[in-house]
Amino acid sequence: MIKLSVNGKTVSVDAEGDMPLLWALREDLQLTGTKFGCGMALCGACTVHLDGQPVRSCSTPLSAAAGRKVTTIEAMAGTRTGKAVQVAWVANDVPQCGYCQSGQIMSACALLAKNKKPSDADIDGAMSGNICRCGTYNQIRAAIKDASVALAKGA
Repeated sequence: MIKLSVNGKTVSVDAEGDMPLLWALREDLQLTGTKFGCGMALCGACTVHLDGQPVRSCSTPLSAAAGRKVTTIEAMAGTRTGKAVQVAWVANDVPQCGYCQSGQIMSACALLAKNKKPSDADIDGAMSGNICRCGTYNQIRAAIKDASVALAKGA
């Protein structure tokens, strides 16, 4: 049994330590907002936060998450930053097919948590590991900027 803190709750997963965190989240804990994309940490669809830092859960072994704080997309709406990002996402028509969106939002929230007013270069750097096959990169950048402004105003 491996104990994890996921979205503020302590949970136990009966699995080997080398099992990818992604599968424990999706299969064992039924948190299916985190998506499988490539399985090689190249696309960002599986992004979650581990102690506040974005990581690719498809390549993060379960043992690396033990005793650390895991946050998934399911918990983001309950945070000030997550709410601001989600509102900006909708306002800027970011979602197209939607498959990459949970990973995109997780990376955007991690960026805004450490950089309250990111430049285009900051956004591009933080989001470079997230691929959107629909090509909504301009809308993503605009949404992050809008969320930054909303957060500065106290939203």
